[in-house]
Amino acid sequence: MTARQWRLAASIKDVRDSGCLTAQVERHTLALFAYGDEIVAVDNRCPHMGFPLKEGSVKDGILTCHWHHARFDLASGGAFDLWADDVRSFPIDLRDGQIWVDVAQHVNETTHHEQRLHDGLERNIPLVIAKAVIGLAGVDNTLPLRIGLDFGTRFRQGGWGQGLTILTCMMNLMPHLSGEDRPRALYHGLSAVANDVDGMAPRFMVQPLPADTKDVPTLKRWLRKFIEVRDSEGAERCLVSAIHGGATRRELADMLFAAVTDRRYIQLGHPMDFTNKALEALDLVNWDPTLIAQVLTSLIPGYAAASRMEESNAWRNPVDLVTLLEDAFASIGAPVESSPKKLDTGAWQALLDALLGDDPKATLTVMLDALSHGHDEVALADVVVYAAALRIAHFHTSNEFGDWDTALHTFTFANAVHQGLCRLHLHDSSGPNPARTDLLRGVFDAAMSIYLDRFLNVPAARIPSPATAVGPLNQLAATFDKQQQVQAAAEVVAAHLKHGSNAPAVIAKLGMLLLREDRDFHTIQTLEAAARQFSAQSQDAQAGNNVLIAAARYLAAHAPTMRAQGQTFNIALRLAHGDHLFEE
Repeated sequence: MTARQWRLAASIKDVRDSGCLTAQVERHTLALFAYGDEIVAVDNRCPHMGFPLKEGSVKDGILTCHWHHARFDLASGGAFDLWADDVRSFPIDLRDGQIWVDVAQHVNETTHHEQRLHDGLERNIPLVIAKAVIGLAGVDNTLPLRIGLDFGTRFRQGGWGQGLTILTCMMNLMPHLSGEDRPRALYHGLSAVANDVDGMAPRFMVQPLPADTKDVPTLKRWLRKFIEVRDSEGAERCLVSAIHGGATRRELADMLFAAVTDRRYIQLGHPMDFTNKALEALDLVNWDPTLIAQVLTSLIPGYAAASRMEESNAWRNPVDLVTLLEDAFASIGAPVESSPKKLDTGAWQALLDALLGDDPKATLTVMLDALSHGHDEVALADVVVYAAALRIAHFHTSNEFGDWDTALHTFTFANAVHQGLCRLHLHDSSGPNPARTDLLRGVFDAAMSIYLDRFLNVPAARIPSPATAVGPLNQLAATFDKQQQVQAAAEVVAAHLKHGSNAPAVIAKLGMLLLREDRDFHTIQTLEAAARQFSAQSQDAQAGNNVLIAAARYLAAHAPTMRAQGQTFNIALRLAHGDHLFEE
């Protein structure tokens, strides 16, 4: 137990004469209330937004703040309005006409902030979430992530959604951000989870099969069959049975990647991206065994309900892309060399030209040729992601505004497939692997989506040249303060990327500007994927720069917003610093 730290606060007579008196005791400003025969000491700052509780009123033992009318039990400080938090109450000792207060902290602050994070998530109260995140700063960031993952997968009937994807994106972006932006990113992610869950019915998981009699390949086959007929419960039972049966991480990823790529570009690529993010989230919590089944099975409803491009006119007419892909898939299964080759500069450029061309059949032929000559499928996916990024980099503002998202969906889908292939490579020493072959279909799907996006680059916007672009990085914020400063933002980023060592500063600045805006799912996806792909594009130094230029263009196109989220976080930050918000 923490030792008492008694400090003199005031005289009993002064408090009784005034009814309420403030006293400065060390770093604390106390409100001392005389109520009946009792004297009570509480923190003078309302825990909601810092209004002085001395200006409040007491009736029937309830202290009411006059700013937002938060109510507290005067004796204990407990709040009756959970958006306000408990006000700290200080033990007192009356000695020889004097009031002594114990200023020692007897509450575990980490435990308290954990509980407040739960309160904020359950009631979707952004300010409570922000204060909890700031209070937990310095604690391992996986603690609030675990809380968010558990909450988001347990209480959202529809399963994994945008909120959990945003949370994982923010966790991935944290190493790129400046220190002061990291808790802000976590707040954005957790607030997105709360918003996504708000008003939803909870999700009830199914139990595994009663006996561990089926092997993983059989469960994988059954899972795919159930998804094919949109049977979510049957598919979920297969997956949870594999988890309880001891399936490895690679086997679980294999099951999910196969199911999510059995049909073409389902739901504009979101289920694939969600799958990648769910696996990354588990990586971040070191595959916590209490979360594995809850997180992975939350993906299944999205698989079963997803639209399929086999049902889309754009993928059937005037060119039947689905049939072209099915023919291509029949050729993918050829064995891969034990030591796959990287693409040389000529092969890389030829593949990029084909991907950005007007002949989907020729594109597929070039891709199949690369594989048949033993080229690495991850290297193939690298080029596809880059081509998708170029669609954004060259996106012309003469297009409809909503078409930004058309190009964005292709990019984030291609990035997810690429990250999935990298994951499977980590678990495979060498040689052909059916799991990678299943997922490789996603690379071909992305290539066809890039083909369909070609008209978004007619005319093609100019990518600024680092040699001619001008503008220091601190000018980037000004471009986000006006609508549609797309090319101006690209110019500033290009200028700063003249030197490769400047890239981390560019990503950090884009992250800061992203967090300044109100939450938008697609802009968050864009920057997170671009940060990933900047380091992945090793074939050509300018390629990585162009990915960041594409992200800057997309973010600038979607700014400014109301920026209400930033206002809420700034209030929480000022409260944490002890600022007086009620004073001019």
